[in-house]
Amino acid sequence: MPEKLSLAEALKKLEQYCAYQERCHQEVALKIKQLGVQKPYDDVVIVSLIENNFLNEERFARSFARGKHRIKCWGKNRIVNELKQRQITAPNIKLALTEITEEEYIETFEKLAERAWDGILEKNQLKKRKKFCDYLLRKGWESDWVYEKVKALESAAGAM
Repeated sequence: MPEKLSLAEALKKLEQYCAYQERCHQEVALKIKQLGVQKPYDDVVIVSLIENNFLNEERFARSFARGKHRIKCWGKNRIVNELKQRQITAPNIKLALTEITEEEYIETFEKLAERAWDGILEKNQLKKRKKFCDYLLRKGWESDWVYEKVKALESAAGAM
């Protein structure tokens, strides 16, 4: 059972928690529960965090989309699904996707696809194709892009 914190202590801990890294409302609500903040005060804490700009759903969504795309090379499908899972609103999801330029998106896809294709050492062409497609689809890339790319890579490999 968590120790009893005063409202001021809990607020200070949560401010630090939010200042360290962008957080969504769901993460903060879970942390509030872990800290043992009582029911009527949990809303007070969230309102205070929002008013003092420690908690901002739009900023979280934008940061999340940028980071997951640039660092983990996720496609838009995966980013949208992960944001929905975190209960981010549709308008904020739409804004988050504007953080990724079309040129950057295409360039990331091309690099990732080339690296993935070259990294799969499977001799059986059908198995290699399946592994490649599964990998990119799991990363959240659009299926039509994935299937077009696998065809292009197979025909390029066949031309060699």
